[in-house]
Amino acid sequence: MKTSDFNYDLPEELIAQDPLLDRSSSRLMHLDRKTGKVTHGSFRDVASFLEPGDTLVINDTKVIPARLYGVREGSLGKVEILLLVRKSADTWETLVKPGKKCRIGSRILFGSPDGTAEKAPLIGEVVDILEEGNRLIRFTYEGIFEEVLDSLGEMPLPPYIHHKLEDKTRYNTVYAKYEGSAAAPTAGLHFTKELLKEIKEMGVNIAHVTLHVGLGTFRPVKSDNVEEHHMHSEFYMVSKETAELINETKRKGHRVICVGTTSCRTIESAAERADGGVTEKAVPETDACAGTAEPGTYVLREKSGWTDIFIYPGYEFKLMDGLITNFHLPESTLIMLVSAFAGRKHVLKAYEEAVRERYRFFSFGDAMIIE
Repeated sequence: MKTSDFNYDLPEELIAQDPLLDRSSSRLMHLDRKTGKVTHGSFRDVASFLEPGDTLVINDTKVIPARLYGVREGSLGKVEILLLVRKSADTWETLVKPGKKCRIGSRILFGSPDGTAEKAPLIGEVVDILEEGNRLIRFTYEGIFEEVLDSLGEMPLPPYIHHKLEDKTRYNTVYAKYEGSAAAPTAGLHFTKELLKEIKEMGVNIAHVTLHVGLGTFRPVKSDNVEEHHMHSEFYMVSKETAELINETKRKGHRVICVGTTSCRTIESAAERADGGVTEKAVPETDACAGTAEPGTYVLREKSGWTDIFIYPGYEFKLMDGLITNFHLPESTLIMLVSAFAGRKHVLKAYEEAVRERYRFFSFGDAMIIE
C-alpha cells in the first residue's frame, strides 16, 4: 500500500485559517461508509444522526500554550521551543529550533526584557539530547509553572495555519480538562455546551477518554510504503466508568461513535478480546470499508499507558461504529485511519466533493460524520 494512494488535490485557499465565531456553525458532510453516498448539512444537525442508547466518545485532553520563544544566554540568538512530553515536574522533552546551537548545558531565557537571566521569569537548560534530536530541558522559575507558561507561551498551531489566534480557548474543546496536548483533538472543536446538552437529553451517552496529542500530529508520513511508517507514542487513559459504559452500549446493540481520530485510537488501543486472546493485526487492504468485529468479541478495559497504534486500510475495528472527524491532510495517518473505516475510494471521492463544494479543511475547518 503506497502513501501516494492517499493523496488528493487541495486548493490552498480552502485551508481554514481562523475558527468560526460560532463553533457549531461549521458545515457537516454525512458519508455512508457502505454505499459512499454523501449528503450536506450543518454541524448543528449532528444530533439527527444519533440515536437514544448510542454512546458518543470524546477526548477531554487540554492543549497547553506549548510554544515558547526565547534567546540563548550569551549570544541572544533566537530559539523556538515546543513542549512535547512532561518527564518530571520541571523537565520536558522538547522540539527545539535551531537545535544545533542548543547543546547540553545551553541555557535559554524566556520573557527577559533585557536578555539577562536575572530578569527572565523562565529559564530552560538543555540537560540531554535524545535519539531523534529532541532536547530534554529542565526549567527554573518562580511560582507555578502552568501560570508562567500561560503568560509566556503560545498555542502550538499547526504549520499550515498562518493567522495569529487571538483567543487561546478556541484551540481547545469546551470539555477540555486534562492538560498535556501539543495539538487539539479538532473534531471536538465543533461542539458547544448547548449542543452536548441537547444530545444528552435525547438519550445519548457521553463517554470521556483522554489521549494527549503529541509530536506525531506534526510529522508527515515519509516512507513510500504505508506499512513502514512508525507512529510516535501518545499517553492515554480510559476510566472504569467509561469502559463499563461502552461495554454496556455494545451489549445492548447500540453504537459507539467516536468524536475524532484520537478518541478512536484510544478505545481501539484499550480494546481486548473478551475471551482473553490476542487482538489481530491489520489484514490485507480491500477497496471495501473495513469490517467491525462481531458484538461481544472485544471489550474495553480500564487502562492507561502509551499507544503507537497505526490504523490504516485493512484494520478490523473492534469497538467503533461511527466517526465524527474533520477533513485531513493528504497522505496523513489521519486520512489513512478514516479510509480504514469508510474505504479509501469512498473517502477520496467524498474529499473531491468537499473541494468542489468549497468546504473548509483541517483544524479549524468543517466536519464529516461517517456511519
